[in-house]
Formats: sequence, C-alpha cells, structure tokens
Amino acid sequence: MARSSAAGSAPDDLMRIRVGRRVIVARLEWRAAPQSCAALTAVLPLRLSLLHARWSGECGWAPLADTPIQVDRENLLRRPRPGQILLYAGAVSEPEILLPYGAAAFACKDGPLDGNHVATVVKGVEHLPEIGRTLLWRGARPVVFEAGGA
Repeated sequence: MARSSAAGSAPDDLMRIRVGRRVIVARLEWRAAPQSCAALTAVLPLRLSLLHARWSGECGWAPLADTPIQVDRENLLRRPRPGQILLYAGAVSEPEILLPYGAAAFACKDGPLDGNHVATVVKGVEHLPEIGRTLLWRGARPVVFEAGGA
C-alpha cells in the first residue's frame, strides 16, 4: 500500500467505512503507526458488526473475533477525538476497532486501555453523531472496512 506524501494522501492511503447507508473515509496513519496500518490493510475488506461501546463512552466498536491481527503498541491513544480510529490487538480485552463519534475514553470492564491510532476520518465526520445515535438506540449495525476512498 502506498504511503502519504507531503502533498497529500494517495488513494491507497484511504479506507472507506460503510455503516448502513452512511459512508465515511479515513486516512491511514502510516507515518505514526506503520505496523498497525500494514496489519489492518492486509485483512481488508472486513465485514463486521459495529456495536455501541458501553465502556468507552461515545464510540462504536467492531470486535475482530477471529481476524488475525497482531501488532505492537504504537501511536497510542486513550482519549480519541471523534473520527480518530483505534486498533486494539487484544492484550487485556478482546481485539477490536474503535470508532469514536463523541467524547471517548477507551476502556473495558477491567479498566482503561490504550489503542493504536490507525486512521483518522477525513470525509463524512458529520455522519458520526448519527451513526452513534443509531448504535445507541437501535443496536448493532453491519460495518464494512475496505481499501480506497469515496
């Protein structure tokens, strides 16, 4: 997969995320989290369920279940802002992708967690609150993570 240049993002540096009828686009954080980006892009496309993350605040989380992702800790965040997507390989809790839509503090039932900041939403961030409300009030939704932009 290509890396971002100083002038901007190459199309391969983007990841499309579809939740229901909403599509958002995120820029992969290759410079800060190269191992995590490589591991994530190696398993795309991912078809998962996005659930409300009860322990982490205003977030959706997609359990990775049997998806084999093993990465070291890099570019860590505990309090991601809306659109700062985290990859957690599963040392204390289960492996997952975290998609914050509002105030967030990444955690599990055993306490605070740090996740690898692997991507940042660059298009469609305005859809995140609606996605979050839907998860909260209507339950889990299918989510697809795939390579490429809009």
